[in-house]
Amino acid sequence: MLSPALVISASLGYLLILFAVAYWADWRGRQGRSVIANPWVYALSLAVYCTAWTYFGSVGRAATGGVWFLPIYLGPTLAMVLGWLVVRKMIRIAKTYRITSIADFVASRYGKSQLLAGLITVIAVVGIVPYIALQLKAVSAGYALLTAGGMGGTAQAPVHWSQDSALYVALVLAGFAMVFGARHLDTTERHEGMVAAIAFESVVKLAAFLSVGLFVVYGLFDGLPDLFAQAQAVPSLQQLLRLEQGGQFVWAQWFALTLLSMLSVVFLPRQFQVMVVENVRESHLRRAVWVFPLYLLLINLLVLPIAMGGLLYFGGGAMNAENFVLSLPLAAGQHALALFVFIGGLSAATGMVIVETIAVSTMVSNELVLPLLLRWRHLRSGAGQDLSRLLLGIRRAAILGVLVLGYVYFHLAGEAYALVSIGLISFAAVAQFAPPMLGGMYWKGGTRRGALAGLLVGFAMWAYTLMLPSIAKSGWLDAGFLTHGPWGLEWLRPEQLLGLSGFDGLTHSMFWSLLANGVTYVGLSLWRAPSGHEASQALLFVDVFQRTAMSSPVFWRGRARTPDLLRLCERLLGTEKARALFAGYARQVGVRQADAIRPNAQFVQFVETHLAGAVGSASARVLVASVAEEETLSPDDVLRILDETSQIRAYSRALEDKSRSLEQATAELREANNQLQSLDRLKDDFMSSVTHELRTPLTSIRALAELMRDDTDMPTAQRQQFIGIIVAETERLTRLVNQVLDMAKIEAGHADWHVAAVDVRALVEQAVATTVEMFRERAAQVRVSLPLELPPGACAAEESLATRPEGQVASRTTCGAQGPHLGLSAPASDPRFSDASLRCLLPRTLLVEADPDRLMQVLLNLLSNAAKFVPQPGGEVVVVLEADARGVTVSVQDNGPGVDPAQAPLVFDRFHQGGDAAHRPQGTGLGLPISRQIIEHFGGRLWLETSDRQDPSLQPTPATGACFRFWLPLSLPAADNPTPS
Repeated sequence: MLSPALVISASLGYLLILFAVAYWADWRGRQGRSVIANPWVYALSLAVYCTAWTYFGSVGRAATGGVWFLPIYLGPTLAMVLGWLVVRKMIRIAKTYRITSIADFVASRYGKSQLLAGLITVIAVVGIVPYIALQLKAVSAGYALLTAGGMGGTAQAPVHWSQDSALYVALVLAGFAMVFGARHLDTTERHEGMVAAIAFESVVKLAAFLSVGLFVVYGLFDGLPDLFAQAQAVPSLQQLLRLEQGGQFVWAQWFALTLLSMLSVVFLPRQFQVMVVENVRESHLRRAVWVFPLYLLLINLLVLPIAMGGLLYFGGGAMNAENFVLSLPLAAGQHALALFVFIGGLSAATGMVIVETIAVSTMVSNELVLPLLLRWRHLRSGAGQDLSRLLLGIRRAAILGVLVLGYVYFHLAGEAYALVSIGLISFAAVAQFAPPMLGGMYWKGGTRRGALAGLLVGFAMWAYTLMLPSIAKSGWLDAGFLTHGPWGLEWLRPEQLLGLSGFDGLTHSMFWSLLANGVTYVGLSLWRAPSGHEASQALLFVDVFQRTAMSSPVFWRGRARTPDLLRLCERLLGTEKARALFAGYARQVGVRQADAIRPNAQFVQFVETHLAGAVGSASARVLVASVAEEETLSPDDVLRILDETSQIRAYSRALEDKSRSLEQATAELREANNQLQSLDRLKDDFMSSVTHELRTPLTSIRALAELMRDDTDMPTAQRQQFIGIIVAETERLTRLVNQVLDMAKIEAGHADWHVAAVDVRALVEQAVATTVEMFRERAAQVRVSLPLELPPGACAAEESLATRPEGQVASRTTCGAQGPHLGLSAPASDPRFSDASLRCLLPRTLLVEADPDRLMQVLLNLLSNAAKFVPQPGGEVVVVLEADARGVTVSVQDNGPGVDPAQAPLVFDRFHQGGDAAHRPQGTGLGLPISRQIIEHFGGRLWLETSDRQDPSLQPTPATGACFRFWLPLSLPAADNPTPS
């Protein structure tokens, strides 16, 4: 036995630690460094499910039912592993529409019904009060055991309320819940301190329970094998290790307990509070899906060993098995361990009481008290003082009231029931929330009328078949109606209703209550279609993942004034917060001040949603309706709004598509404009070049003609000279005009092509011979390189050998070639440098299908270009002919200044001329573009070779010059092209 002062001091010290943890978490939250924005804290806070029932009651149930304590924990495990998608949807809905409680959730789904919210709250209070009594009973019994002795045997004699420890525990917990759970009116704001304290308590109770379990297994026994071996030797204990429990396996009861716990872990108000309302991020659920089941596994791992150890140690008898976790260490003299275990039990009880009272008090103040206050005209009018303090006071009073009710129930009925039985009564009550909540999230056809009637019928069945029997067994009602039924009607017996027997009381009650609830809900929902507001809320809830708060259609129609809405928010949220809220919305819609906000449907919904976070959805709707003229919506109106919203979205998508198309068109127009500007500049350059080219010969022709006209005595020799110049200038004009016409004809596809088999080697020799005089005038040298061997199939006819001119020297050049080539080289001034002297010594010819005149035009253009840019003197040009199995390549390289890399992409542009502005050679800038089009017409290509592949023999010169190359496919031999018969 421990002294009361020690136990009270340790308990108060632990509660002070809780206060410190909560205060620290609140301080961190105000600093912007939230403690609860952590998946581990979120997962541990869900362990508030493990209350004094788990801590004490599970051992008691295991001592009487063996493994039958497991379904209460299998259900939550299955719910988290298999049903996490349901929880995720609940979280998304609550975050989107600022849901504050489970009553607010159901009421908001079914048209924001105040009546439905009030009914949910009443059911929650009635169902949770026994559960709170359970916690107070556990703490009171543990305190009595530690301080009064008795080793957990018979219950202690009743004490006066002024000396009852349970009362003072309830008052302390009420104070904690008021300080850290009712500091802000907006319950959607996270309770940083409360959640952090609950997570801390989860660690404490797990550590304490594992400690006593390990003590029993390894301190009182020699490990698990020894413990279970001794239990197997006792027939009564051996029976506890079997599922059958002395008879057939009662699968219906096992299923009912598992289902009940599955529903409870989601729909208990405290679980909804920590799992949904207090959730910071949806992603935290991924961690909780496996951490919470792991926690349940750890805290239940040693339940059965403790129960078996207690039964073996004390030998059965009148010992209360629910107190084994305390009586075993006390009996062994481990007082420090017993005190630590008591603190763990206190932690399990206080965590549940704190969260439960906060959740239930929110529902009581928002769904019961506030609707009554709103009937008072003074509160609904625009005048009046700030109501936020009044509403916080109501919420704190509700916390105290709920705890007092729990204490009263503890004294009235608590002693008649075991902890587990009290807990199961509460579980069965909150299970009634399942049909309207699950149906509301996944079925658009659910109606307010169906949900309301289903809850009433289900709750009535629960009260009649489970709650009243518990009160009767406590001695507060005549137990005769349990055995004979009311008025002697046996078919109305609460535990065998309509003659249904064979089930235990809990399974029997669950069957009738959930069946009646679900059938009534579905039947009435199908009987009459939902109203306009119910249909609108159904769409928002069922399709929550397809919509966001800003993109969802706004189902509201009426008129409102911004100043009225602002005054309403100031009275409920406080002046500073309300004005900050309106200023933020003004920035969001792009206006400077809140007064300039247009009170449209979107804005009214914004105000109502934020008020819902403080007073609940149903009360927020009533308050907004009190300052706004709202028109009732019919289902047709909802469909029309949806139609309009769909059209708006379609228009929005169309506008986005058009916007992208316009952006693309703008980019194309910008590019076209740039090209037009470039062409305009080229046109100006072309006109300047052409006019210059035309003016020069015309000026010469005119000047010489005038001289001959004015000087009739001009000598004949001079006249003949002038006439020769005039003829040459006329030919120059003809070439210029012909080039322009050629370009136009080729681009328009009207050019005349005379295709024949062309000997490329002979054509190259002829082109070099034709331009020999031009190179001689510039004192330039030309070198020609022809292939030593022809590829297979590249010949068409044999050709007789020619004798190499005397004095010519064989040389090797590469000019981008892949191998050596035999070439003929001679100075341009050598009289032997003629067409005959350049005759190839090879025995075969290279044939391509092309227009010989056009191909000659290409070669002359390339050679003329090279002649324009070579230095004088010292100019050198290399012409290389290469061949492979597919075609022939001709290269023309000079040792002039070359092409500026920046100008390389422009060399084939029309009217573009190389060289700088000061030393630009004569020409039209059409030679290369015409040449490229000719080559491409015959299936080849023409390009400017890069400097790293040019002739290395020209590298010692100051400039490597330019190298132009073109490739043409070979003609097939006649043998490969038989004439079709």
